[in-house]
Amino acid sequence: MGGAASSEPARRAVDEVVLRGVTKRFGGERALANVSLELRAGGVCALLGHNGAGKSTLIGILSTLAQPTSGTVEYRGGGAALEVGRGLRREIGLLAHASLCYAELSAVENLLLFAQLYDIALDAGQAEARLEEVGLVRSAHHRVARTYSRGMWQRLALARALLAQPSLVLLDEPFTGLDRGGALALGASLGALKQGGALVVVVTHDLEAIAELTDHVVVLRRGAVVHQDRQDGYTYAQLKDVYHRYAS
Repeated sequence: MGGAASSEPARRAVDEVVLRGVTKRFGGERALANVSLELRAGGVCALLGHNGAGKSTLIGILSTLAQPTSGTVEYRGGGAALEVGRGLRREIGLLAHASLCYAELSAVENLLLFAQLYDIALDAGQAEARLEEVGLVRSAHHRVARTYSRGMWQRLALARALLAQPSLVLLDEPFTGLDRGGALALGASLGALKQGGALVVVVTHDLEAIAELTDHVVVLRRGAVVHQDRQDGYTYAQLKDVYHRYAS
């Protein structure tokens, strides 16, 4: 006789996200206006636009932390729609403006805590390896996070976001506070995520850092999509041209 069925939902990777007519209002303020997009696994989508264009609001909706006022967001895996819930949220890695890490814990303690929350088997040695992957210096691994610089916080937040090996990775200004070495390391991480088949969405003003990685560009202005296009990699010059042509 087979064992009892697990109460844990089966994990199914996100390979596509489809938005149809997504609008978001905060009171009388409209943050997003009728946004329709198709996001695909194995690609990096650059979400561009000036401050206040609606980029962070869209990231919040994609993360399931916010709900659209109208319109639909469908997550698909293995050709089927995925239900929003714990199983789906485990597939989503979010790096937002807030680090979502705990200042009074060390980097290792933060990762061990989040591993418990996600039911991930992780020991201290494995946590240190994850921190090394994002370039957090070894001397900081066991230091309380409130002593960190902005760039060190960003590395810890990235390690937390990638801890569950998510298939949908949402990064909101991930290069903020990073020096050139940190930006290069993050760029390499994005390349590895893309090669591994993840669906990556990046909000950034650092166009040079995402050049050559990006294969899908979406430009928002006043909450609306004013341009989107796909091609096999964009040069820095091409990204600058798209930004200046459509974001203003």
